[in-house]
Amino acid sequence: MAQADLLDADHISAFDCDVIRNAFRTWVLEENIPEDRWRGSAAQMIRDFTGFPDVDPKVLDWIVRK
Repeated sequence: MAQADLLDADHISAFDCDVIRNAFRTWVLEENIPEDRWRGSAAQMIRDFTGFPDVDPKVLDWIVRK
């Protein structure tokens, strides 16, 4: 799904959530991001990817879950 399609959607697809989660995990490992910054970093990544100002807390919990 293209980013333009996401902006018209009411939610993030499961596929896009998986892409964001994998990108986040890779980024955390490569940049050695401390765990206390994971939620804020993941929330910003979701906002950047989707263009949505609000982040669903359940999606955020799933993305940062170990």
